[in-house]
Amino acid sequence: MFEITVEQDTARAGVLHTRHGNIETPVFLPVATKGANKTLTPGEAWHTGSRMLIVNSLHLYRRGMPRIQRAGGIHAFMQWDGAIVSDSGGFQLIKQFPCDIVPEGVQFTMPDGTRDIFTPEKSIKVQEQLGVDIALALDDCPSYPAKPDRVATAVDTTIAWAERCQGPDRFAILQGGALEEERVRCARAIADMDFDGYAIGGLCIGEPQEAMHRMVEVTLPHLPKEKPRHLMGVGSPEDIWRGVAAGVDIFDSAYPTRNARHGTIFTSQGRINLGRAKATGDVIDETCECYACRHFSLDYLNHLFREKDPLGARLATIHNLTHVNRVVAAARECILAGKTLKTEEGIQFDAV
Repeated sequence: MFEITVEQDTARAGVLHTRHGNIETPVFLPVATKGANKTLTPGEAWHTGSRMLIVNSLHLYRRGMPRIQRAGGIHAFMQWDGAIVSDSGGFQLIKQFPCDIVPEGVQFTMPDGTRDIFTPEKSIKVQEQLGVDIALALDDCPSYPAKPDRVATAVDTTIAWAERCQGPDRFAILQGGALEEERVRCARAIADMDFDGYAIGGLCIGEPQEAMHRMVEVTLPHLPKEKPRHLMGVGSPEDIWRGVAAGVDIFDSAYPTRNARHGTIFTSQGRINLGRAKATGDVIDETCECYACRHFSLDYLNHLFREKDPLGARLATIHNLTHVNRVVAAARECILAGKTLKTEEGIQFDAV
């Protein structure tokens, strides 16, 4: 399923083999939580360089599995030709709608008011019914900050549920908050289970940036080297570059698309906040060849945001996803060329 092509220090370039194509790593996954990249068609998302998406099984289950199954699965439902990963639903404990941890699993309310539950087995079954390429094990994700006993309980639960989710084309999710000893305990307990990869969860939810990177760095040495590592929820260009340098293969986050919809674009010269008088110019990013940069000026994109026209969010989303995909491609090229991603001063980041 995964092969490492080249290693450079702790960074790796590889290939993830899926039923919907071979994915070069490192790779960034845009978030299509409810089956859509917000504002973009599948073709537009594809042309940003995206080849793999992540959806949320709990959200899709609540919105109507029969429709997806009638369409022939999530790929046909979305009209997406690339690979798809599905999150299990544990993250919804702290975001988006009320859920409760009970001994059996994650309990939640359906749109019609009835109560339902995701057990570890049911979560995997739903993801299999979606027809995704990679399913994630159900986990207990504590909020930040959380008391040490809550974090320890979450790790206990995550380990127990992972044991019930093992199998091919499945990744375990690792928890542990911002506590080094809990991160290590969780990684050691799950590393020998029957999974094709491992996802580091429960980060980028409010903890200091350095704490997030530290938790990644203490976790990775305890995971099987030959299997892919997925860092969940991390999507800024700088954090991705540093994560690749540490040895992460896969990233996902709504950060680039959410920033785009709110008027912040990433460029080779830094971030630009749109909708303001000082955001002016003929060129959005002279190093970028995305649809927005090839056809429109920064003046026009800024004008769209000042007028609150939805085309602005669409063009900004195309640009930000293209930019992030160029960052991971640049990191891969550095690794393949034998160049280090680290310097004595820290991370060497250049968004080509």
